Amino acid sequence: MKKKFTLEIADPCSENFDKMIPNSNGSFCSSCMKNVIDLSKKTNSEVAKFIAENKDKNICARLKTTQLGEEFVYNETSKINTLKYVAVAASVLLASNLSAQEKEPVQTEISRPNPNTYKVGKVAYNQNRNEEVLIIIKGKLLEAKTNKPFDKEVYSNLMLAVDGSQNPVKVNPKTGEFTIETKVSKSNKTLMVTITANDYYLSKEIAFDVKSAKNNVLIKNVIIDSAELSRIYIAGGLGINYTR
Repeated sequence: MKKKFTLEIADPCSENFDKMIPNSNGSFCSSCMKNVIDLSKKTNSEVAKFIAENKDKNICARLKTTQLGEEFVYNETSKINTLKYVAVAASVLLASNLSAQEKEPVQTEISRPNPNTYKVGKVAYNQNRNEEVLIIIKGKLLEAKTNKPFDKEVYSNLMLAVDGSQNPVKVNPKTGEFTIETKVSKSNKTLMVTITANDYYLSKEIAFDVKSAKNNVLIKNVIIDSAELSRIYIAGGLGINYTR
């Protein structure tokens, strides 16, 4: 019998998951003295299996917020049906083995694929690409309401990347300062900025003018309203809502 359900966390926890102590059963939260199970990296089928095996337990879990909108499905079978299934499967397997022993091997014909064909000639090159320049952007990441750096306790491990940069860079938690190297097109009027913290994410276009750079260095602050950041992860007591 198939069981369908959704998950909810009615009272989200504000504890920092990365500061919890990992163990064989999850991560131990010293604040509520419970193990928190990280379901955020599990597939839907893995989550469904976990719930099926632990549905009668009081579970504290960490989820992606996107998982709160998912519907999960698992098969609930009784022990009697399981034993019947095993017996039938064993009978079918035995009959299949006896039948296979009576049959003669079947001759198979191996078909060879047609040989690959190759073309030789000049490679066409599109020269209508926008000219790119390598620049260094220096500035501060600031919260719009306070014009100060983001709260380092709430937005821990704050990272910033821009379109064209190889890797994100760490934002100074005290000052909000960052320095990042990136390739940009001279014709660009905007830059795509991506901001991540342990539990938050934002990707946003900001105004940009390469002419403002001096000696390939651009001084520019990135000012973001904290309400724009989307919550990626959420933790707390897990609620299971069964649906038809």
